[in-house]
Amino acid sequence: MAGGRPHILVVGGGIVGASVAWHLARDLAIPARITVVERDPAYRASSTHRSAAGIRQQFTNTVNIRLSRYGIAFLRRFRGRTGGATAFRENGYLILAGDEVQAAALREAGALQRAEGAATELLSPAEIAARFPHLATGDLTLGSLGMRDEGWFDPVAVLGAMRDDTRAAGVDWRRGDVVAVRSLQDQGRVEGVALADGTMIDADWVVLAAGVRAASLAATAGLILPVEPRKRTVFCVTCAAPPTGHDRLPLMIDPSGLWCRPEGAGFIAGRAPEPDPPVAPEDLEPRSTEFEDIVWPALAARAPCFEAARMSGLWAGHYAWNTHDQNAILGPAPGLDGLLLACGFSGHGVQHAPGVGRALAEWIADGRYRTVDIAPLHADRLSAAPTVEANIY
Repeated sequence: MAGGRPHILVVGGGIVGASVAWHLARDLAIPARITVVERDPAYRASSTHRSAAGIRQQFTNTVNIRLSRYGIAFLRRFRGRTGGATAFRENGYLILAGDEVQAAALREAGALQRAEGAATELLSPAEIAARFPHLATGDLTLGSLGMRDEGWFDPVAVLGAMRDDTRAAGVDWRRGDVVAVRSLQDQGRVEGVALADGTMIDADWVVLAAGVRAASLAATAGLILPVEPRKRTVFCVTCAAPPTGHDRLPLMIDPSGLWCRPEGAGFIAGRAPEPDPPVAPEDLEPRSTEFEDIVWPALAARAPCFEAARMSGLWAGHYAWNTHDQNAILGPAPGLDGLLLACGFSGHGVQHAPGVGRALAEWIADGRYRTVDIAPLHADRLSAAPTVEANIY
């Protein structure tokens, strides 16, 4: 990067936008003026604050696995900034297959994951029953278990530490509702953003990390993205006789799509609804009926101890769902220099935020990726037939 101090403006102050700012200001120490604009500094509707915050390497494509591996290494280095060991709980992930098609997919994905350095192991139904005796295994064909470098973490603590670090490094965190991306169409480059109060902010770079609002903002610059808000309800669950050592159990993903993991003295659980329509960005009303309709029956069928379960709380959050292939849309916007995209994560934005922040900072610094090559997730792929990420929960 040559000449002057460019202005880099990040739209969205959740964990993805914060990671971009942190890697620019603290990791690479780029000589630039950096501004983060966040519409809701209290994060009342933030996907970061409403996430179950899992992190895993059990994906079905290389770039997602590498983003997760960077994220885990980042969390290990960053733990002193986020309360020590509580920042990352390495309980693992257990994905269960209920038929031969699902089992074949786990075998193929496991081979790819191990080639990338993951510790994924495949378990027979008998091995699953031996290690996790609370689970019913009669209908299972295979299990995929990652007990190293998988689990969950505290994204609110990570975000808070990133904000503190970047403010100390001179990053300007500003409250504002960005309503448009301004561009110089005749020059094919970004000019800045417009706020709802009429303020115009000029910028050399604009990073669009606005979650479920990213697609509508991209449209103001003439860019159509296949991203829409999808609502997910998370249920807090207690059961009368939890499994022995329940707090050490991995996050389990059932063949039905149900997921469940320990949280405190109980569990949290959820499943994507069917149908799964788009919702308004402001719609955060939990779908309470999902517990009795789909979550509790699936829990009780997989683990009989949950027959005596009860719901003790619930909340809802959003996935920024990429309808094309359920993969993030990252990197330079086609035809508009200076606009970088970080959206459409389809539920894995929190875990991939560190790697995405590093990659976009590298791109701004010298126009290439050195740590994780996110080029396969550039927006130009959207005109081609999709290769869908299968492991979305």
